[in-house]
Amino acid sequence: MIHKLIIRNFAIIDFLEIEFSKKLTIVTGETGAGKSILLGALGLIMGNRADNVSLYNPEMKCTVEGHFYVADYDLKEFFDANELDYDDELVVRREITPQGKSRAFINDTPVNLKVLSQLSGSIIDLHLQFDTLDIHEISFQLRMLDALANNKGALKQYQSLFKQYQQNIKQLNELELKNSKAAKEVEFIQFQLKEFNKAELKENEQTALEQELLVLNNAEVIKKSATQVAHILTESDGAIVDQLKEVNRNISSVQKFDKKMGVLSERVENIIEELRDISSEIESIADKTEFDAEKANEIQERLNLIYKLLKKHQVLDVNDLLNLQSDLENQLKQYKALDTEIAEMSSKIVYQEKELRNLAADLSENRKKVVAGFENKIHERLSLLAMEHAKLKVSIETGNNLTATGIDQVEFLFAPNKGSKYLPIKEVASGGELSRLTLVTKSLVASAIPLPTLIFDEIDTGISGDVALRMGNVLQDLSAHHQVVSITHSPQIASKANSHYFVYKKELEDRTVTNVKLLDKQERIIAIAEMLSSKPPTPSAIENAKELLSSVGV
Repeated sequence: MIHKLIIRNFAIIDFLEIEFSKKLTIVTGETGAGKSILLGALGLIMGNRADNVSLYNPEMKCTVEGHFYVADYDLKEFFDANELDYDDELVVRREITPQGKSRAFINDTPVNLKVLSQLSGSIIDLHLQFDTLDIHEISFQLRMLDALANNKGALKQYQSLFKQYQQNIKQLNELELKNSKAAKEVEFIQFQLKEFNKAELKENEQTALEQELLVLNNAEVIKKSATQVAHILTESDGAIVDQLKEVNRNISSVQKFDKKMGVLSERVENIIEELRDISSEIESIADKTEFDAEKANEIQERLNLIYKLLKKHQVLDVNDLLNLQSDLENQLKQYKALDTEIAEMSSKIVYQEKELRNLAADLSENRKKVVAGFENKIHERLSLLAMEHAKLKVSIETGNNLTATGIDQVEFLFAPNKGSKYLPIKEVASGGELSRLTLVTKSLVASAIPLPTLIFDEIDTGISGDVALRMGNVLQDLSAHHQVVSITHSPQIASKANSHYFVYKKELEDRTVTNVKLLDKQERIIAIAEMLSSKPPTPSAIENAKELLSSVGV
């Protein structure tokens, strides 16, 4: 609810600060005194456009600031979504510079007008006589009907399941699309895997084959070189091993004179043994190395296959090919699993749809149960407000398609006069009729739905006397559950106020300014008496005003 409104430098307002009652606040004043300016200021913090023409002093900025208590409005999610700091006490501020630039703030954080408008729409219901009101909106009509049907818990359960249901349908569509594309891809993957499986690739195979082929192609050179080396080391006259033996005999002959020579002798002996081993291995290589044309052709064919696969798949070695083969096998498994996944998701959706239809049927039944009582109460209250022949009909068309609110299409149809056809409210109701219909419907759901602060501008247009008194009673009843602000010319409605503000003009030396005053008991009597008669009021009007106020304990 709105706690306080502060206006600086707006239109013909220099500075105003208004504190609102938690229940019913009434604003009265002479025509042209500036009541509409208050609504204009509220419009600014609701995101309406503005320019520097609105400035009282064109050299200073205009500021409109609203202080709200919002603990009951479930706005935490909105604040989180827009990265705003949440507090149960909210300050909304709008500034207009002399250059016409506009800035908006929520709890001192700058926001754009879209965010400001969304938030303000949740905390202020600004009911202007000829505005498009939310009672026109089919979604709001359904919301009111669900509130009366006590569908809050069931609807929350339904909508939670419906959200999952929609997500699953989306996922199923994606799976089916993927599956339709998979047929061609599976065929191609299977073709590639068949080629890989036939190749029977082995890790590091390419390097080993290339080395083996290199040996085969150079077998004669290797055999000749190995034979020569073995001959030089151990078999020729003056073989290296024989020469080292002679070296070692000479070293050994003097080791008794120098212990160091004994160490060197051991080292030479080790070299001799190592050379004998080398010679033996080289002889073995020479014996085994033979050029095998058939074997060389087999290896070359194998390598050609590997080179072909490397080029085809644009990778560097056999290990890369093996990795690719593994990836293709995994893809094939995933595609083959699609059928199972689709079947499971389809089954899940069928189960959810059945559950949703059961919940939707319960919602529909609850709605239909309250329709007759709701229509009757609307007719009764409209009759009290001088609309004896006006009728409201709640149309519920139950279909087969599941929506976010069930299977019902709900719309309020209105017939304002005897014999009138029932038509959608926006097509038939006049401004005055719409004002009263809105007041009546909202008063009926006030205790069941978290309506924001309700602000009515001259909702009493075209009525007076006893009808106005009844409207005042409706406003008073409505204010028992919600904060209500009403700008009125009706003394009967004004008498129902918990707080009564009087808007007036004050003539200064060089210009006119608007002021607002909170009236005390005696001032209220005079103000209402003047609304009943003239200024100054007649004695009878004063007595009448006292009588009106006595009904609310003033």
